[in-house]
Amino acid sequence: MTRKTPKSAIVVGAGAGGIAIAARLAKAGLSVTVLEKNSFTGGRCSLFRNEGGFRFDQGPSLLLLPNLFRETFADLNSSLEGAGVELLQCSPNYDIWFADGARFRSSSDMALMKREIERWEGPEGFERYLQWLKEAHGHYELSVQNVLSRNFTGYLQLAAPTFVWRGISLHPLESIWSRASRYFWTERLRRVFTFATMYMGMSPFEAPSTYSLLQYTELAEGIWYPRGGFHVVLDALARIGQALGVEYRLNTPISTILADDPSDPKRATGVRLADGTALDADLVVVNADLVYSYSNLLPQTDEVASYAKSLRSKDASCSSISFYWSMRKKVPELGTHNIFLADEYKESFDAIFKRQSLPDDPSFYINVPSRVDPTAAPEGCDAVIALVPVGHLLRSRRTSSDPDPEVGPGLPLEEQDWPGLVAKARAAVLATIEKRIGCEPLADLIIDEMVNTPLTWEDKFNLDKGAILGLSHNFFNVLSFRPRTRARGLKNAYFVGASTHPGTGVPIVLAGAKITAEQILTDHGMPVPWRQAKPSPQRKGDEESSISNANGTAVRNSKLDRIQRPLWVSDTNLMLGGLILVLLLLLFYGASPQARLVGADW
Repeated sequence: MTRKTPKSAIVVGAGAGGIAIAARLAKAGLSVTVLEKNSFTGGRCSLFRNEGGFRFDQGPSLLLLPNLFRETFADLNSSLEGAGVELLQCSPNYDIWFADGARFRSSSDMALMKREIERWEGPEGFERYLQWLKEAHGHYELSVQNVLSRNFTGYLQLAAPTFVWRGISLHPLESIWSRASRYFWTERLRRVFTFATMYMGMSPFEAPSTYSLLQYTELAEGIWYPRGGFHVVLDALARIGQALGVEYRLNTPISTILADDPSDPKRATGVRLADGTALDADLVVVNADLVYSYSNLLPQTDEVASYAKSLRSKDASCSSISFYWSMRKKVPELGTHNIFLADEYKESFDAIFKRQSLPDDPSFYINVPSRVDPTAAPEGCDAVIALVPVGHLLRSRRTSSDPDPEVGPGLPLEEQDWPGLVAKARAAVLATIEKRIGCEPLADLIIDEMVNTPLTWEDKFNLDKGAILGLSHNFFNVLSFRPRTRARGLKNAYFVGASTHPGTGVPIVLAGAKITAEQILTDHGMPVPWRQAKPSPQRKGDEESSISNANGTAVRNSKLDRIQRPLWVSDTNLMLGGLILVLLLLLFYGASPQARLVGADW
């Protein structure tokens, strides 16, 4: 029986994954419609603007893993630069402030990092840093090659000997805190090199050490900011998609995914909008929050309902209280990216991830986009974003059928006095900044304030429990254990986004959009247009090179560019070779009569 080639696709949600997969499917020849409940694209990567001329990134405010962004644009026959995206490098990476008033300046500048590390742990500390960097580089390369570019559709994939061996090299069963402690021997530097797990919505005492790749990419590839705000990247992708025929319909929420084909009641046939209108499609891709979607958007068959219930019991990432402040003047003591770490470091994470609450002494992140991009604020002013991680809601208010979960210790966040909780977080942030950096009172400088809470994140983006990064990335929430890109219990329905494989974060989601798009095309027997045909065998050195000379002219590879691995590439090989040579000489000396005579003369 021949497979029916799909002609149309509906993408539910215009977040990073929805925008990217829409463009990919359109490039493959499908007629694609993107439905978005909000009045803007980008999801959590959207922007806030106010009448005073201030601009804020609602979600991500730094661009990591730039090669994954470049790959997405290249697959669509474009480039970041060609699409009008200008990336600005943030230097230094961070100012990390401690309770005792000390500051660690993290940077991609090796000379600066050497001074900073030796300041606290001496020359031996810098040697250990280089060893950590080597290990983190291995985590990065293995993850990009074996996780971010590969779909996991079954548990047997995890048992493949080659994957097991590579998986062991990622140290998945050891926490990032435990692993970092091998290389950094002061509490201060252990904190410096583990706080980035906040980007995954996890505690460094629980997150697998694999995620050292996050700080590795910051140090090796830099931290970048798109001029005009993070949304300009997704806006550029949306324009590319529109040029390929993608239709965007904003302010268009859906009520359910349809499966109304009597001959195949478990096949997606389109969607029903909130106003009752039915739209037909050959396949549906869901970029809405995965847990929310299984509970509210997919037809509630016994299989789907059971799976949705199990998803709601999975560990979720944290949430946040985020403040967006318009300042009437600059705060020069703050850099572009600032981390304020709690004095009781472990307790602050335990409060968030074990008690789902707001720590008394929170760690938090301060971003000043106007420091690197002056267009974010009027001249002489600053735009300041304060992100305070907090626990997620203990139950979703979007799923009325949810049974009451087992409530842990502490007061559930959704039952707290939210105005009081926001005021507490605000006071803690302002007092901590002023004390540690010695600036003037910040409250006097704020002329406008916007706030997002876990309730806001849930209401605005349908994020289950207000978890801003979707499902957690603990050991049993990754690879084959993570919800699959192909929907459970509904054919011709697929997922893309933070809570499906490979995971959360904009570059990871873009990698996931490629994985899901290729799965869709393969499922339906369609060619994948961005896969390059394998070149015919050529003599090494004859391939076209992308390297340019000093005049900008492309040059071809030559003998100067050939990669030739030396036989004595390692000290082990050198020692082994030397030992073999000595043994050969001894054998020759012992076996040769002439050699014995020469020896006698001596």
